[in-house]
Amino acid sequence: MAGKVVLHYFNGRGKMESIRWLLTVAEVEFDEVHLTTRDQYKKLLSDGDLMFQQVPMVEIDGMKLIQTKAILNYIAEKYNLHGKDIKDRVMINMYSEGLVDLMEMIMILPFTPDPKPKLDNIQAKATERYLPVFEKVLSGQIYLVGGKLSVADVLLLECTLMLEEIFVGILGGFPNVKAFQGRMTMIPAIDSFLKPGSKRKPKPDDQYVKSVMEVFDLKSLPF
Repeated sequence: MAGKVVLHYFNGRGKMESIRWLLTVAEVEFDEVHLTTRDQYKKLLSDGDLMFQQVPMVEIDGMKLIQTKAILNYIAEKYNLHGKDIKDRVMINMYSEGLVDLMEMIMILPFTPDPKPKLDNIQAKATERYLPVFEKVLSGQIYLVGGKLSVADVLLLECTLMLEEIFVGILGGFPNVKAFQGRMTMIPAIDSFLKPGSKRKPKPDDQYVKSVMEVFDLKSLPF
């Protein structure tokens, strides 16, 4: 039997958080190895564990996977969270990639000396470009694609929670999305993940930024 899934990343959200979410919804237990030193990262490189010299890296089924979208797709396929056929999957992928684009804008905020212009841009794009898409598709249906839970639904929940942490009341004009969020949080695995003491990471803080910069040997902020 394959060993427990192991996540190699910082002790923070970043690109690994979506993977934590998806594993949680799939009810897969996982361990974490937190990168805190440059030497840890260099060892992963010297051992050949990071194909493109990047994290996140996930050990699963005897493999060491990198590239966030590839990891999410593998987990989604393995645990039946990727639609029933190729047409479902392409819709799931389109929704997922749009959500990842939006969340990546949020992820760089802790590394931004003056976040105000970026915050304004994120709020505008969220309310004018992204949320209207999901508000429309969730009119009269429970899940985004094929009437069943998929990775796209998990990412939408994660994204809306991230948005609400920054922009209180941002879902006020999107009742279908807000109702969807409420339904998703009633799923037992998600309910547990949202409670204190779970493996969900808090909002990034100065220590998280410091760790990232030290591990990657960054002399200045990357954005």
